[in-house]
Amino acid sequence: MAYEPPRRLVRALGETYGDAPAGDWLARLPELAGEAVDARRVDAERVAVPGGRSSLVVLVRDAGGAPAALKVAPPFAAPELERAALAHWDGWGAVRLLDGGGPGLLLERLHPEMSLRSLPEAKALLEAAGTVRRLWVEPPAGHAFESVAARTGRQAEAMRAAKDAETAELVAAALEARDALVADAPEELLLHGCFRQGKVLAADRAPWLAVGPDPVVGERAYDLARLVRDRVEDLVAADTGPSSGRRRVNRLADSLDVDRERLRGWTLFRAVESGVRALAAGRRQDGELLLEFAGWL
Repeated sequence: MAYEPPRRLVRALGETYGDAPAGDWLARLPELAGEAVDARRVDAERVAVPGGRSSLVVLVRDAGGAPAALKVAPPFAAPELERAALAHWDGWGAVRLLDGGGPGLLLERLHPEMSLRSLPEAKALLEAAGTVRRLWVEPPAGHAFESVAARTGRQAEAMRAAKDAETAELVAAALEARDALVADAPEELLLHGCFRQGKVLAADRAPWLAVGPDPVVGERAYDLARLVRDRVEDLVAADTGPSSGRRRVNRLADSLDVDRERLRGWTLFRAVESGVRALAAGRRQDGELLLEFAGWL
């Protein structure tokens, strides 16, 4: 079968890692995916579409006919760190890694067509909170996961380099919030890293399981910050958007025993960072939505 990368993967890799490295890997992807399927001795059914933003996911069956998913990611997306995080969680709140070796990540089959985004907002946030709290555990000894301080430090440098008068005030506020937060971090837990409703899929052995971590070590408020702005287009379109956004911060913070101001600060930083990056990539509508949301905080 053909292992053509979905459009979302092509766009996201180019934006995150640059056109040159992304293009080189994407050109080799059909060959790499075929080699991974052969090495794993599984039968490929189809490529998951629209799929993820950092990897190709092939739905497969093992020699016994059991369903699974084979995830093929570029080395610059650090798939070995994802493997380490999934192995550490061992299926607790997250998709289960079916083995620890071989090309790609062989995972239990979930239901990619049904994420928390298919639920009404209030129910989705409730289920998301119940899922993410399971992931917040002590990292393994001798781990190689990046820290929140290091990751956001790199992002902060890119934000400073943008030098856009239109976003300067929000960028300054976001950077000030980030500096205060990393100077006084309350805990060092293993985090999902990019947790949101679309990263939680329906499963058979549990109602919902998280997928696609970009693991990082730090505080819980950082992990919740991306979840706060889920369905941001609906928030911005509503007359009550600003108050609804602030209530969501408070509701999530209280339900998971996270400091409200720390969650507000990380939500501000992550929204501005994503907005600035979207504008730089030419996704003006996405960037403006994120920056409008950030302005409410």
